[in-house]
Amino acid sequence: MFEFLLSQFTSFASVFAELALDPVTYLYLVGSVALGIIFGALPGLTATLAVTILTGFFGNKFPVEQSLIALIGAYVGAIYGGSYPSILLNIPGTAASAATAMDGHPLAKQGRGGEALGMTTTASFIGTMIGTFCLLIFVWVLMAVSKQIASPEKALLALFGILVSGTLMSTDLVVKGWIAGLIGLAMAMVGLDPILSEQRYTFGWSYLLSGFMVVPVLMGAFAIPQILNGLREGALAANPIQIGRILPSFGKIRRYLPTISRSGAIGVGIGSLPGVGEDVSGWVSYGVGKSFSKEPEKFGKGSLEGLISSETANNACIGGALIPLLVLGIPGSPPAAALLGALMINNVTPGPTIDPMLIIRIVAILVLASFTMFVLGLFMARIFISVLRLPQTIFLPIVMVLTTIGSFSVGGGVNDLFLMVVVGLVSFALIRMEYPIAPLVIGVILGGLFDETFRRSLLVSDGDLTTFLMRPGAAILVVLNLLLILSQIPAVKRGAGRLFRRKAAASGLPTESEKA
Repeated sequence: MFEFLLSQFTSFASVFAELALDPVTYLYLVGSVALGIIFGALPGLTATLAVTILTGFFGNKFPVEQSLIALIGAYVGAIYGGSYPSILLNIPGTAASAATAMDGHPLAKQGRGGEALGMTTTASFIGTMIGTFCLLIFVWVLMAVSKQIASPEKALLALFGILVSGTLMSTDLVVKGWIAGLIGLAMAMVGLDPILSEQRYTFGWSYLLSGFMVVPVLMGAFAIPQILNGLREGALAANPIQIGRILPSFGKIRRYLPTISRSGAIGVGIGSLPGVGEDVSGWVSYGVGKSFSKEPEKFGKGSLEGLISSETANNACIGGALIPLLVLGIPGSPPAAALLGALMINNVTPGPTIDPMLIIRIVAILVLASFTMFVLGLFMARIFISVLRLPQTIFLPIVMVLTTIGSFSVGGGVNDLFLMVVVGLVSFALIRMEYPIAPLVIGVILGGLFDETFRRSLLVSDGDLTTFLMRPGAAILVVLNLLLILSQIPAVKRGAGRLFRRKAAASGLPTESEKA
């Protein structure tokens, strides 16, 4: 074990030194992290959109090693940047920073805006480092396990990823998330059959022979709805507050280290769940932080502990989200899904066969991006406050132009733009009906894996479905998928509730209603 850890850190140190001594690295990092922070800070734009636009810009025209610097830099910067409008305007820049507004804005109104921004920057930096460390250690453990995974397990894992993302990202009815995921799964079936090479659902249109291109789908699903929503809402009135001193003291950071450590662990754990993402981790960590706090009454009224809980977790989630992405090819969050799209168009297939040095390189980039975010966040806070005064009606058309160029540049065809617009309009309609879009995109990305591995399993077993129960790993995944579906059925929920109440009554323990 010690030799393994030593070899890991030796390889990491070598790649880190190579990147750190190359001036081009900083050119990419400073530009992409600053762009990410701007995207995160501007209400209506998101980390997913920042990564998606850069995916379209870099495409397969740059070496993947260089593209990753820009994409990861934008990812880290955007997750952090959402805290600016949350604290100063009470408008979450991204969903991941929604919990930050609960205590960030009350702190700003108390004249502690600078203190809040400084602690947010520090907590985000430490959170990202915690996630990065966990990525460096645990990705290899899971990688060793994943080498034992065959087609039945891969098919069930892909299905589990789609179902989990649909379950956890639905705002009202879970079935809406599942429907969105199944729409994405159906879209992934379009094109040439991966096993028999026969045309499916192309309607004679040659463009669809290769299936739906990932980048136009990403652009359409994530960018177009946000642009349309932003134009509908119009300019936002913004009157930023005076912020004062930003750099936090060491003593204050040390005081909140237990909260930072706990929130970092929560962020990594939730990030490793397929399709969940940074927004869920922020809220869960905020709730846990309140439960553990000695001053829970201050939460929601200007608690630094609450602020740190959400900001540490959503940045730690980045490293966690990359674990299933690199080990299984299943993105842990919507921005990670966009990152997967970038890897795929560069012919890099995440999973057991991925180049180990590429993982080491990603870890090294994450560390450098964290330091860049920390420095930019502390020294450019006042500049970004000026950026927040820009109305959406000015920057959204610019985003539209960048989106169009990015989508066109990957495939080089007008058909990609048609696909982007159609997917965007459908996504906009689905969002208006409160359907989550991330499961749709994850369905498109994982649908190919599910399709190929599910059918290959049936071909090998001569159509016998019991092949999914004969292997221990596959049987466990079948049970998990069934439990996930059953747990969301109202009748099952009511039955389970009655069962627990009876057991509590038999044991003499008070039920929840009696406690109330």
